[in-house]
Amino acid sequence: MIKLAFVFRSSPFGSASSREGLDALLAATAFCNEDEIGVFFIENGVFNLVANQEPEGILQKDFIRTFKLLELNNIQQRYLCEESVIERDLADLEIVLECHVLKRAELIEKLKSADKILTF
Repeated sequence: MIKLAFVFRSSPFGSASSREGLDALLAATAFCNEDEIGVFFIENGVFNLVANQEPEGILQKDFIRTFKLLELNNIQQRYLCEESVIERDLADLEIVLECHVLKRAELIEKLKSADKILTF
């Protein structure tokens, strides 16, 4: 059962939303059991998982690799929207964090089970 769902909808650079979401997610791992947290990547949020980005070129800090900490914290409920990946032509790119790939309708059903949803 998912008590806290973290939904990443924004691209990683251009605003602090994704970075702040990741910080909140990592903080929540200290207070919740790993099976109570779900992480969802939809729309432009799928860009948060693309490996080998070079944000230093736009004077941004590279925080993308920090998503790997979810594996170390044993967060297994990680979901990636298949349609969002296809729409953005990212299917063949390497990602930094393995996720369960779900169709949008399946992802929404999983989100409905969450007690609280935090969107970034």
